[in-house]
Amino acid sequence: MDIPEFKPAFIERYGKLTDWEAFKVASLTYTRRALRVNTLKCSIATLKKRLAAKGWKLTPIPWNKEGFWVEHETGRRDIGNNIEHALGYFYVQEGSSMIPPIVLSPKPGDMVLDMCASPGSKASQIAQYLEGRGILVANDYKGDRIAALGINLQRTGVTNAVITLMQGRWFSGMQFDKILVDAPCSGTGTISKSLKTITIWNPNMIRRLAAVQKQLLQTAFDNLKPGGTIVYSTCSNEPEEDEGVISHLVKHNPPASIAEISLPGLKSSPPVTGFEGKEFHPDVAKCLRIWPQDNGTEGFFVAKIVKKEE
Repeated sequence: MDIPEFKPAFIERYGKLTDWEAFKVASLTYTRRALRVNTLKCSIATLKKRLAAKGWKLTPIPWNKEGFWVEHETGRRDIGNNIEHALGYFYVQEGSSMIPPIVLSPKPGDMVLDMCASPGSKASQIAQYLEGRGILVANDYKGDRIAALGINLQRTGVTNAVITLMQGRWFSGMQFDKILVDAPCSGTGTISKSLKTITIWNPNMIRRLAAVQKQLLQTAFDNLKPGGTIVYSTCSNEPEEDEGVISHLVKHNPPASIAEISLPGLKSSPPVTGFEGKEFHPDVAKCLRIWPQDNGTEGFFVAKIVKKEE
């Protein structure tokens, strides 16, 4: 496999943000295979027993009781080629990708929006926590993305979801209890599964994405009930897409409050409090910044935003 060379500007930027060599090694190494047991269809004990009989070993992921690292006694990685996957008993999902729905913590009866829902890993996780009660609006903006989303929600037995096809910024006049904005991003935390990120990365792209992300997050905030919660997440480690977006929301919306995030067994790194001469709102220090080298997972950013009661 040919690995593209990192651009000098990328190396310079990330050398200032983290341990460059550790980031590079982690980014060019396959992450540990992981799955989430879908308790809408199968108990954890039942799935472990069925997969163990086929040579699969499941090791608990500390921050998610339904999440497991998975290895096969022969070294194979194709966990999705099991009938249990086709039946929707589990979802093949990267370990750090499970974090945003856990932080959102939807409860049965909630009205929840997943604004950028395809292919459905987090949407099906949210539905799992709703236990068939309440409503999940799962949205995306392209037909081919909706196709994958619909297939995955059907496979996992979700019965209380409405799938919508539109730009996230078009939502208006709604009052959701919980909203997930897993925003489209540069994906610099997921280089291990998409090497083309190394080639296409450029600062102008980051600025364009940040503008879209700010718009999506503002729309989400406008459609959130007072007392409600938004989780904003990306699989990018770019400060402009992460702390910069949160800082912008808090500065322009006094009712927006950033909440602390604490998950057992999860290693994280200090959030970036300023970038390229621009200081961010001090509350970004409460956000969760995960580099690929922190846990051997993909890099991720997660922020929990609460809308204060009037």
